[in-house]
Amino acid sequence: MALFWLFDGAWTAIEPRLPKNQPGARRVDDRRVISGIIHVLKVGCRWCDCPADYGPSTTIYNRFNHWSQRGFWLQLLAALVDAGVVTKSTAIDSTYIKIQRAAFGAKGGGSAQAIGRSRGGWTTNIHALTDVVGRPYALMPTPGNVSDIKAAPALLDRAGRMRYLLGDKGYDADSLRRSLREVGAIPVISGRRNRKRTIGYDKQRYRSRHLVENAFCRLKDFRRVAIRYNKLVANFLSAVALATAVAFWL
Repeated sequence: MALFWLFDGAWTAIEPRLPKNQPGARRVDDRRVISGIIHVLKVGCRWCDCPADYGPSTTIYNRFNHWSQRGFWLQLLAALVDAGVVTKSTAIDSTYIKIQRAAFGAKGGGSAQAIGRSRGGWTTNIHALTDVVGRPYALMPTPGNVSDIKAAPALLDRAGRMRYLLGDKGYDADSLRRSLREVGAIPVISGRRNRKRTIGYDKQRYRSRHLVENAFCRLKDFRRVAIRYNKLVANFLSAVALATAVAFWL
């Protein structure tokens, strides 16, 4: 299987944001290690099976884990987003992630680690906002049995200014439509069939909602995003953030 290496342009964007003055007399080069982390995320192998070309497998995992605990991967994505996000039109959606048995057993139980039983079995939901060209810029995990409309307010707090919000009928709620209009945003959200009064929305603009679906498909090309192996939700979210950075922002 071909190895993955960060190309020069991606490394130029990442390198200035890396933690400085890291200890270790024989410390493995960060570019080599991060390339190894991305390799594991892409192919879905165990950390111990990461090719030796990237350095010792314990080094690959420890650097991912330690930097995850420090919130580095989320900070990296946020920095890349701040440099180029376009939010005139924002789409919101979620996708469910199947839980592999290795992901169970973390301290606090399933709910504390964003694991819940849904129609798809034991899953984690990843909720996302995408900009006008379909790049995810805000991510939030919840247990798989948390509905889209319940998760929407917390996620939209991170949306910034927007003129339109595109969403499917899972976001059809009068309270959400009202809160959007109060901040000057126009809801482009299809109505549920059981509504007594038909909801009007911009069907032409709504066609762009496929971009958020495309984004989830692209993220699931990373096998450790498509299936959750991490016990800790913080580590899983870090994996999703790094995959998002590589797929859309580097």
